[in-house]
Amino acid sequence: MAIAERPAEPGTAPQPGAGSASGGPPLELHVFKGIPGEPQGEVTYRVPPVTGMVVLDAIHWIQKHVDTDLACRWNCKAAKCGSCSAEINGRPRLMCKTRVDELPEGPITVHPMRAFPLIKDLVVDVSHNYEVNRRIPPFTPAADEPSPFVIQEMDLERIYEFRKCIECFLCQDVCHVLRSHDLHERFYGPRFLVRVASLEMHPKDTVDRLEAVRTEGGLGYCNITKCCTEVCPEHIHITDNAIIPLKERVADRHWDPVRAVSRLLLGRR
Repeated sequence: MAIAERPAEPGTAPQPGAGSASGGPPLELHVFKGIPGEPQGEVTYRVPPVTGMVVLDAIHWIQKHVDTDLACRWNCKAAKCGSCSAEINGRPRLMCKTRVDELPEGPITVHPMRAFPLIKDLVVDVSHNYEVNRRIPPFTPAADEPSPFVIQEMDLERIYEFRKCIECFLCQDVCHVLRSHDLHERFYGPRFLVRVASLEMHPKDTVDRLEAVRTEGGLGYCNITKCCTEVCPEHIHITDNAIIPLKERVADRHWDPVRAVSRLLLGRR
């Protein structure tokens, strides 16, 4: 339910982005506004369309011409910093990468990410992600490893995909384990399973993180719905190339019958 309706002033020249005015009817945006402990809800804004406009352009126009108090987080406007994550028409997306002319006709809803605590309007507290990151042991080569590293090309290609992550946390937001069940303290989430995979698959890394990702990281909570892969703006194959290989390695270690017999006979882990 809308708190108020604040249409744009008639005759105001469109400002966002480059390009000429499209001449079409005003865009109707239903934008979430509010802070914890106070009334919250959608506010309706009408924005003059511009050719090539993205949702972030519309939010900037609102901030400049209608509601200077509207809060959102952004930085590069080039889909590389991951700052402007939001839920557009109910789907986690980057505002700077979502063109309004590619959305279905009708009102456009813009809400903050649901998986994280609200700070104000479209801004949420994502600090928990950095706390999880600190708990993961960093890349650790052998002390006597010669430098520079000599690595096979196929190994580089495997870990390069994971390095494309821009930490927009859209995968964390869409993950039902975090979004619906609020198991933040028991599950790393897709972004940090990707980080663990990038370290575990690095041919020069020496730290064993499998037991930590199985227990503290809650790897077993993921039931491979691939929703995280679907929203990734960098098109990282999170499920197929990171989470499933981690699950296979954990299964080999703990439930492979040959390895179990070997541990019994030889007393090895």
